[in-house]
Amino acid sequence: MMIVTVTMNPSIDIAYPLADFKLDTVNRCEAARKTAGGKGLNVSRILHQLDEPLRATGLLGGALGEFIKRNLAEAGIAYTFSEIAQETRNCIAILHNGEQTEILESGPTVSEAELVNFHHILKDLLKEATVLAISGSLPKGAPTDFYNQLLDMAHDKHIPVVLDTSGASLLAAVQHAHQPYLIKPNAEEVASLLGISEITNLTELKNSLQSELLREIPVIVVSLGSDGALVKAGEKIYKVDIPKIEVKNPVGSGDSTVAGLVSGIYHKQPLTDYVKKAMVLGMLNAQEATTGYVNLANYDNFYRQIKVSEVES
Repeated sequence: MMIVTVTMNPSIDIAYPLADFKLDTVNRCEAARKTAGGKGLNVSRILHQLDEPLRATGLLGGALGEFIKRNLAEAGIAYTFSEIAQETRNCIAILHNGEQTEILESGPTVSEAELVNFHHILKDLLKEATVLAISGSLPKGAPTDFYNQLLDMAHDKHIPVVLDTSGASLLAAVQHAHQPYLIKPNAEEVASLLGISEITNLTELKNSLQSELLREIPVIVVSLGSDGALVKAGEKIYKVDIPKIEVKNPVGSGDSTVAGLVSGIYHKQPLTDYVKKAMVLGMLNAQEATTGYVNLANYDNFYRQIKVSEVES
């Protein structure tokens, strides 16, 4: 049995580290980095470092899609992608003076026939899956509620779904009859789901997680950045406190956290254990310059410092 990760709008992530970034002139980069990207593929890389059995799937097209396949194969990550006619996108990050400027292509437009073909591929993969992890945005051409179709497929196989997305597709999923097992929004995304302007403190956030819209979702992990997380599990609410760390590159830390949650669910670990695992992996990723990489030598030290305490209702 295995974990299946879904990335419907992957990319080649190109990082240009520059000592200085000047507008309206030439900037030369000595050490560009190009990797298979997209939130689900970042999750896949961390799961692979944990030696979890997994297969990555999603949509790929053109020469850039072939690059992603080669990149994953070189890393030893198993994949089965569905082919599309249009080219997979690039996403560029310009790293300068401790800042990051991103240029994100919107990506290809997919056809209904291409989405149907993906359904066939996922249906086969779910025969061997025990957890389904869906991450990131939908490509143009996919309906807003496309992830609901995947939730239905997983429900038929009694497979829990970890869904990490935002906006209209997340709202459609939490309103669906077959809800995801776990979602990982931030406080702003929770506010957006509930149609309120903002959530300003933990009490408001706790009450929001107990709202009618979100009450039936088994597990909700709300990232609070350096303040840890607030977790709803059934009728209980937990606060997760994490140690202060030196951050080198926070990009991909959310995906690393998702990988920890998925790993814990795959191994049927107690919630408090796999939430700690998830927080550790997020912190380890933030300490590395490379997105989607963790130094597991520091795992136990961080794990011991994380505190999970139940919050009174």
